[in-house]
Amino acid sequence: MTELELIDKLKKGDQAAFRFMVTSWQDMVYNTSLGLVQNEMDAEDVTQEVFVKAFESIHGFKGESKVSTWLYRITVTKSLDFLRSKKRKKRFGYIYSLFGEDNELAINPPEFVHPGIVSEKKQVAAALFKALETLPEQQRVAFVLTRLEGLGHKEVSEVMGNTVPAVESLLQRAKINLKKQLSDFYRQNLE
Repeated sequence: MTELELIDKLKKGDQAAFRFMVTSWQDMVYNTSLGLVQNEMDAEDVTQEVFVKAFESIHGFKGESKVSTWLYRITVTKSLDFLRSKKRKKRFGYIYSLFGEDNELAINPPEFVHPGIVSEKKQVAAALFKALETLPEQQRVAFVLTRLEGLGHKEVSEVMGNTVPAVESLLQRAKINLKKQLSDFYRQNLE
């Protein structure tokens, strides 16, 4: 099925076409979301929201970009919305899953590991993902889409609605910021 046929069927409400879209792009959407929200359950929730949003807004899809680019755009938006919402909630209360009745730390938060990371590199990956959290939003998105998802600068610019030079600039600043964040980790682990 071509993308044009898929879009046409989706606009007509074809459930088989929707299932085809989900099975074709669910891993891409999940992995992108996971790279941004860094929690498996949250990434699953965001993935569901992405496909609901795609289904609801298919009539607005003009076909000016590939379906995957459109889905990346929705995924980034939903993931960042989720993170903003999570930050707002954190400001107004304790994180109940981490604290017990007496507000003492009950358990350590689980370490986040992206499924594409081999076990020998998990410590380095954990440090990288922790450093990613410190990046400004746009730098984090550009880095995740290029380095974790393997998109080219042109496709990232389409997803982010930026120019290619703007994406390159974001990546350069992200690398500088990550280098600063990770220098202590490497100094401690290489000594």
